[in-house]
Amino acid sequence: MPNVIRTYVRLIDRMSDYVGYVAMYLIFLMVAILLLDAVMRNVIQIPLHWAIEAAQFTLAAYYFMGGAMTLKNNDHVRMDLFYEHLSERGKAWMDLATIGCLLFYLVVMLIGSISSLEYAIQTGERRFSMWNPSMIPIKVLIVACIVLMVLQTVSLIFKHVATLRGADLS
Repeated sequence: MPNVIRTYVRLIDRMSDYVGYVAMYLIFLMVAILLLDAVMRNVIQIPLHWAIEAAQFTLAAYYFMGGAMTLKNNDHVRMDLFYEHLSERGKAWMDLATIGCLLFYLVVMLIGSISSLEYAIQTGERRFSMWNPSMIPIKVLIVACIVLMVLQTVSLIFKHVATLRGADLS
């Protein structure tokens, strides 16, 4: 495979790992927010109106940021009725056959998330709650993470083609 493709695969894999590792630590942030909310509400009798929404935003960031690393590490859910019995080349063919569906899905999500982000920017969209946070930061993060998942999917295509050619992109 050409060096450009090797460099692309290494770069995208590294970015997916970095973003994924940051996402892993968001669980601790979410737990801390929920723990703080529970203590403040039940022990000190002062409810934090922002805590639940902040935990929801943290969870959304967690699963979107973990998407590319999940794809890279092949940790996603799959129906293994036939797949586990295939050879490496057979798995590469099967992955290439199904990756088109994934790419279609991600592109549709990207189009929708960009449209949603544009709307949020144009209208200054905010959550209707006591805290009333802006929706723009989480929507920017979602768009960026979906772009990274699309780039990781292209990286996977290169890896599967390399497997079929008997090459190694590592």
